[in-house]
Amino acid sequence: MTVPFRWGILGCAAIARTFIDAVKSVPDASVAAIASRDARKSESWAAEFGIPLRFGSYDALLSCGELDAVYIPLPNSLHAEWTMRALDAGLPVLCEKPFALNAAQAAQVAEAAKARGLPLAEAFMYRFHPVYRRIREHLDKNALGRLTTIFAQFTFALDDEASISASAELGGGALMDVGCYCVNVARLVAGTEPLRAFALAHMDRVDRSMTGCLEFPDGLLAHFETSIENFERHRLEIAGTDGAITLERPWFPGEKEAAFTLKKPSCEWSMSVEGANGYVEEIKDFMAAVRKEAPLRWPIRDAVANQAVLDALFASLKEGRAMPVRMPELTS
Repeated sequence: MTVPFRWGILGCAAIARTFIDAVKSVPDASVAAIASRDARKSESWAAEFGIPLRFGSYDALLSCGELDAVYIPLPNSLHAEWTMRALDAGLPVLCEKPFALNAAQAAQVAEAAKARGLPLAEAFMYRFHPVYRRIREHLDKNALGRLTTIFAQFTFALDDEASISASAELGGGALMDVGCYCVNVARLVAGTEPLRAFALAHMDRVDRSMTGCLEFPDGLLAHFETSIENFERHRLEIAGTDGAITLERPWFPGEKEAAFTLKKPSCEWSMSVEGANGYVEEIKDFMAAVRKEAPLRWPIRDAVANQAVLDALFASLKEGRAMPVRMPELTS
């Protein structure tokens, strides 16, 4: 019999509700503990979701001795600090995106996980959906010919100016909030790392809207649009010399069924794919790594590489020119 897997959650962010619901769909997993700096809030969440342990401090949760892993949905500015603290407590960590505030910080945390022999992952749940496996099959069969451009879009209109997304101190802004998805999927599709990055943005305390371009080897270009002040829009388009693939719901492809469009010069097909919950699949993947049943599908090096691209985009905003993407040195 498989021993139930016990999750602890640091913080009561809105995304934590989604995570808790996903854990409930994994038969051998449970949320065993939740912590908030406001003890009343953790008590309220524990009562609402039937969580056995609740704590009024993050350190108390990490030291309780009743957990197999920690999920961190804290503000972006706290990700690296509390991931390190969890690792120091001997706990594997699934940390919400973006993994850190910069690539150097991300590399430091990644090295700490390696030194302690603990699984560590960045929570980009979308890429676990089977639609991406199906798209990769078409790309590997050269269905689009030579890839030329990738376009990704993730925008929404922020309705609370007091939120983390609007705070520079907490690591907010369009790129860190949802634009990081656009960067991640471009790297996923390209299968390699970009050489240079360029960005323009509307700034008001944070980057409210941003357009960016990534230059990959062999002439492949990726461009993206992200915003926290626009009408909500999602899109992914992958184009090549012989055709294009369009995915209208790239970040939440569908739990019952998903679909993408494959276009050729003389025809167009709508491709159906089985549905899935990306959060559930992400949780299963992480649990398998903790149990040493399989390696993480995306090792933590990927999170450091993604952060290196974000760094280059921010540097481009400051310098007003395309900037090289510099990946920090890692021991493995």
